[in-house]
Amino acid sequence: MPPEAAVWQRFMDDALARVRRSPQLEVQGSLTRVAGLVLEAAGLRTPIGSQCLVRMPGQKDVLAEVVGFSGDRAFLMPAGDVHGLSSGAAVRPAGAFVPLPRLGEPETEVLVRSGVLRLPVGPGLLGRVVDPQGAPLDHQGPLTQVSAEPLERAPINAMERDPVREPLDTGVRAINALLTVGRGQRIGLFAGSGVGKSVLLGMMARYTRADVIVVGLIGERGREVKEFIEDILGAEGRARSIVVAAPADAPPLLRMQGAAYATGIAEHFRDRGAHVLLLMDSLTRYAMAQREIALAIGEPPATKGYPPSCFAKLPQLVERSGNGLNGVGSITAFYTVLSEGDDQQDPIADAARAILDGHIVLSRALAEEAHFPAIDIEQSASRVMHNVVDGPHLEAARRFRAVYSRYRKSRDLVRLGAYAPGSDPQLDEAIARQPGMVGFLQQGMHEGASLAGSIQGLRRTVEDKAA
Repeated sequence: MPPEAAVWQRFMDDALARVRRSPQLEVQGSLTRVAGLVLEAAGLRTPIGSQCLVRMPGQKDVLAEVVGFSGDRAFLMPAGDVHGLSSGAAVRPAGAFVPLPRLGEPETEVLVRSGVLRLPVGPGLLGRVVDPQGAPLDHQGPLTQVSAEPLERAPINAMERDPVREPLDTGVRAINALLTVGRGQRIGLFAGSGVGKSVLLGMMARYTRADVIVVGLIGERGREVKEFIEDILGAEGRARSIVVAAPADAPPLLRMQGAAYATGIAEHFRDRGAHVLLLMDSLTRYAMAQREIALAIGEPPATKGYPPSCFAKLPQLVERSGNGLNGVGSITAFYTVLSEGDDQQDPIADAARAILDGHIVLSRALAEEAHFPAIDIEQSASRVMHNVVDGPHLEAARRFRAVYSRYRKSRDLVRLGAYAPGSDPQLDEAIARQPGMVGFLQQGMHEGASLAGSIQGLRRTVEDKAA
């Protein structure tokens, strides 16, 4: 190399090094409007989904996410309290670590890289209770043995997933015998308020054969969070569980983030070969949070006030669960769906029923009769049961349903004394078998039932001679 060229090369290398060491230009906007739940910022050009900080002198930084834009105006949804913000507050893309205040707790940092929020996942979460931003809520110290991973992941190619072929023992007799669940299945738990869905989730968390259990409490009452963990989940279930709690008073962005975080934790363990049980309570609150965000940024309502984006978000969340790549690991997911006024045609309930692999309906009438778990066998179905059980089991379940339904349809006539015994042999058999069937379907919340024992009990109920 000629001397002149060598000098020129050294000059260019030195100039490039100085450019790399120099501070980068920072794009910063300003807060122009706060309308309800939405912040509007001018002069900020960042993509949808980016994390930003809203700064006011003397105030705590507010983390917000870009959820839309119109012209040069960006719409942001805050993840914290906006009290104290005023027009002209600085809005800038979030840096590497963002300190977030916690009520009664020291500040916790969340990691933001390239505008994408990364939250802690790993074995250190087992037995812990965290909020949607990965901060511990259980006063057991900071998290250890965790790594930061992004919330959003690329969907798995449908042709690379193994079909559902292996039954899963849930510990609930009625589900094991009549609504058999397959490992990797996504199933909905449809219920109104106060019919025992939280207790049923706790039973499955304690008795299901799974390596890891992830519980997402999304939009539920704050009182229920501690009660579910201490009274329903119990020490046995909590030891192998991770609870993500986003109570009803959390901002809608955090409620949606809590559901995505719980799913992301389940994906982390599934990708490492674990069989995961994901319990999310509830899918309806997730849709309601998306409705609040969508309406706040001006999206028009469609069905019963739900904008179209709500129905687009549901399958994006649900499809993240299921069997992993080439049979490595699985996520079996139960999503509770609230039916307003026990209306099974509620738009969210109807949309969830279409995208899930089955539905378990809890009946208020059964709950009022002290029949727990209040599973309505006639309205419930598992779409993969025929793939995971043998012929005799399937036939016994079919016969149980037929006899049980025959009695339920004629129950009022029998109770009123309007039916004369001997008029219908099938109904006579249904009446004789009814006490045994009811006893088989009922189960205490602290009583576990194995899959094999449930199948044997089913066969005895339908094959033994009626009394």
